[in-house]
Parts: sequence; structure tokens; C-alpha cells
Amino acid sequence: METGAVVVAAGMSSRMGEFKPMLSIGEISVAQRVVATLRQAGASRVVVVTGYNADELERHLARSGAVFLRNEAYRTTEMFDSALIGLKYMRDKCDRVLFTPVDVPLFTAATVRALLDSGAEYACPVCGGERGHPILMSVQVIDRLLCDSGEGGLQGALGRCGARETLVSVPDPGILHDADTPEDYRQLLEMHNSQLVRPELSVSVARQKVFLDERSAMLLRLIGETGSVREACQRMQMSYSAGWNAIKLLEGELGFAVVNRTQGGSRGGSSCLTVEGEELLESYEGFRRELRAQAERLFERYFGAFFGRGYGPES
Repeated sequence: METGAVVVAAGMSSRMGEFKPMLSIGEISVAQRVVATLRQAGASRVVVVTGYNADELERHLARSGAVFLRNEAYRTTEMFDSALIGLKYMRDKCDRVLFTPVDVPLFTAATVRALLDSGAEYACPVCGGERGHPILMSVQVIDRLLCDSGEGGLQGALGRCGARETLVSVPDPGILHDADTPEDYRQLLEMHNSQLVRPELSVSVARQKVFLDERSAMLLRLIGETGSVREACQRMQMSYSAGWNAIKLLEGELGFAVVNRTQGGSRGGSSCLTVEGEELLESYEGFRRELRAQAERLFERYFGAFFGRGYGPES
């Protein structure tokens, strides 16, 4: 079952006075921490919906493995509208989707896994009797949200969607703390020291040099989805020339084509993955997924006595 995640980061941070997604929590930013936790917990695709300061934030997260979509009307729309942009993109790519605003950065990977393990159609984490983020939705719930009027925002739409809400109790106060105001941010910094560490795994394939890693795999995935190398590069903040260089390196090392190119004309060119390219991507993602699961088991075996369970992103 494939899991995706949508992070909404389109707002103008007017109450904070500073741009919230790029505020520091330890040695990484609020946005980097959210994306890292979701990916560590098993989200194979993380979409960040940007708006205000979009160029700056996308550059900041360019190497995080996230895909970027924009709410160009962020000044006149609500969070629900940004959420729909991400959910619409995800609905035919994943079986279930995690959703959170970007300013809730301290939830743990263990909390995300508890939501996923619930098997619920719609699940919300609860700590001390209070609901928090992220929430989990099935594709069926997303289909209903996409047809909703939006009255009352996302919470109102979820209340009308007809899915039973499953409350998942977690010992994680990080689900409750956002960063709307400077005082909220001060409290987040105080909580930061209590967060636990996690194993960090980066999967690369190399001969003389690395030719396949998470970034090049993301490029292939987006080429398959968009039918365009240029658009794929734009969505992950990679230059067009760097994208083609990555493809050429990959094909040179493998000895076969992974991308089919169709020359432009009056209707423009297009690109798609070859059969071999699709098989390569599927093999890489399966390999990475199993390695992550094994790394978590080994981490618990060798470091559990030092750090305990429920580790989240290290600072």
C-alpha cells in the first residue's frame, strides 16, 4: 500500500512576522523537519504546496525529495484550497495520504506509523485528549473532499465526507504544537530538546561515481507522471540542464535508455520512461523501501537502549 503526504506551506505567516517554514528548529528548518519525518515514517511521495515566498522555499527544500505544487492565488484563498491542490495531485498516485500544515514540525515518525498501522479510512492522532496533525485519509475520503464546498475549511469537509473518524492515541505532544506566533515558536524550541534521534539512510547505486540515488529516482518518477523533462525538473527545483545530465549519466552507466524523447514541433516535445526505465524505478523503490525497514529494526536492536522507541528527525 503506497503512502503519500501533503504539506501545506502557502500562507504568508502574518501572525508570526517571519516566514514560518524556514524558521530553525535546531540545525534544520521547520519545513525540512516536517518533510524528513514524513519520509522517514514511510511516505514515498511528499508534496509541498507553496505560495508566499514560493521560489525561496522551493530552493530551500530542493534536496529534500519533495515535489512542489503552487497555489498561485494564496493571497485570496484559504488553507483548504491549498490542501485540495495537493490532494488532487495525490489521489491517483497513492492509496492513502497524510496531511499536515507546515507549521506543526515536532510530531514523531512513531506517531505517523501509528496512524498508518490503524488501517483507518480517516485517522487523527490524539494526545492528552486533544486532536493534532498529521491526519491520515484514504483515497476514497479524498474523492469526497474534492467535491466538497469547502465551507468550514478542511475540518468542515471531513465532517461531511461520511467517513468515520478513528482517533489514534499517541504519547506525542508534538502533534499539538504549531508555530502561529512568536510565543508558539519559543515553545517549539523548548520542546525540541526532548525529540529523539533516528537512523538516516541514503540509498545510492554507483560504479566509478553515483548514477542512481533518491534525487535521480524522483526525476524519473516525475518524468513518468508529467510526460516532460522540463516540468519534472521544475517540480523538484532542478535545472533543466542538470536534469538531462543526470539522465545521460544514468543511461551511460546502464547501457540502455531510460527516457524516450519525442522532438518538439508545433505541439512541443514530450518524454516518457522506457519499459526498462519503469522497471529500474520500480526496483530502486522496492530496494530502498526494504532497506529502510531493515535499518529501523537494526537501529532498535543496537541503539534502542540509548534512544528508546519513537524516534523522530535528529537536530
